[in-house]
Amino acid sequence: MGIRFGIITSSDRSSRGERVDETSPAVIKEVEAAGWQIIRSAIVPDDIVVIKETLKTWVQLGDLDVILTTGGTGCSPRDVTPEATLEVVQRLVPGLAEAMRSQSMQTNRHAMLSRGIAGISDSVLIVNLPGSPRAAVENFLVIRSVLSHAVELLRNDPDSEKHH
Repeated sequence: MGIRFGIITSSDRSSRGERVDETSPAVIKEVEAAGWQIIRSAIVPDDIVVIKETLKTWVQLGDLDVILTTGGTGCSPRDVTPEATLEVVQRLVPGLAEAMRSQSMQTNRHAMLSRGIAGISDSVLIVNLPGSPRAAVENFLVIRSVLSHAVELLRNDPDSEKHH
């Protein structure tokens, strides 16, 4: 099944060109290795309004199945990606965030500080990944196996029941 992705990196420094974004290229590599398509990507500042508006616009365009965000999931005052996501999604998918944190905590105790969420806006799945390349890829790999089925369900695919 072809899945269409958008990736938003939330980073003040990367959005100003002060730091190279290494996280989204690492995630893009994994998405493409799974045979899926990147439709668009963007780097935005750690600003709740900008993140929220970018998410809303991308959902409304109707050409994405999954939006992955990277960064802004920690505890610093500028980490607002989960709050922006909460303003856009209508339904939460807590099992994805729980699985990512659970797996990550096996190798990094700081993973319990991640506040990333997952939810559905219209028929688009939005998942917050951490900002470090290693953590973002590890978290994506945790959920990768269920993304096709999630998208089948969101598309209301009649064959989705066959994959339970």
